[in-house]
Amino acid sequence: MTFPLDRPRRLRSTAAMRRMTAEYRLDPSELVLPAFIREGLTEPNPISSMPGVVQHTTDSLLRASAEAVELGLGGIMLFGIPAERDAHGSAGTDPDGVLNKAIAAVRSEVGDDLVIMSDVCLDEFTDHGHCGVLADDGSVDNDATLEIYAQMAVTQAEAGAHLLGPSGMMDGQVGVIRQALDAAGHHDVGQIAYAAKYSSAFYGPFREAVDSQLKGDRRTYQMHSANRREALREVELDLSEGADMVMVKPAMSYLDILADVAAVSPVPVAAYQISGEYAMIEAAAANGWIDRMAAIEESVLGIKRAGANIILTYWAAEVAQLLRARR
Repeated sequence: MTFPLDRPRRLRSTAAMRRMTAEYRLDPSELVLPAFIREGLTEPNPISSMPGVVQHTTDSLLRASAEAVELGLGGIMLFGIPAERDAHGSAGTDPDGVLNKAIAAVRSEVGDDLVIMSDVCLDEFTDHGHCGVLADDGSVDNDATLEIYAQMAVTQAEAGAHLLGPSGMMDGQVGVIRQALDAAGHHDVGQIAYAAKYSSAFYGPFREAVDSQLKGDRRTYQMHSANRREALREVELDLSEGADMVMVKPAMSYLDILADVAAVSPVPVAAYQISGEYAMIEAAAANGWIDRMAAIEESVLGIKRAGANIILTYWAAEVAQLLRARR
């Protein structure tokens, strides 16, 4: 009988051995917490399709931000839900709008101890739910939307955001925003470009989270899930326009795209573990079908292994707590 000479199992024999030989490790500084603030709330409002996630009040958002600093998270990504919407998303450019006030409040609370990111998009602010303004024929008007994005970006920078996240997938958005920021003197405010953002079935819970008014879909501007090479074209365009970081969204169904982008990107690469990915694991765990914490950690580690330097996840604080406990 011949026995194998090469035994990879030797390096899996104990927990200490597995820990020592792990090729990838998570760190809280790589994690970003997405957070929602809704105008007019007097207490946090639970999101039914995302157990454990809420629409924040200002007070609860500031507590979450302070906790993020204490846990050593890399950043927080802010989304605002206004009390009133219109066709042009006017609340998004209003310095006293819910998102811009939240940015200022969080910056006052945490200063530079946390990277404050903010969503530059109109979908939360329009009464039709699209990421841009509409033309007369009902289509999304790319170039008219860019003009509003430029205003939003400057307003968010003035409120105190460190990093802006243009997420609408309008052609030219990164370049227009860069020009507007520089013209207003905000040379140090960066952009985390949603370079490869796909039209996905997994956004469903997010629509509840922001009380989306969307009718129809966003397939004319978000990427087709069948396309792989196109993602690299989108990344190249955003880099040429001045993106400081690039992002793939969603994460778990697009790990091949994430790996492709990570292989060529000269700037940090982020991935967004989106609402539907979160909801699926929470639902399966609630039914006793999977080990919740093991599945959470495995899913986030898989995103890192595929090439993400930065991971946006609704479990950011919980994963950071887990990592701290192990230390």
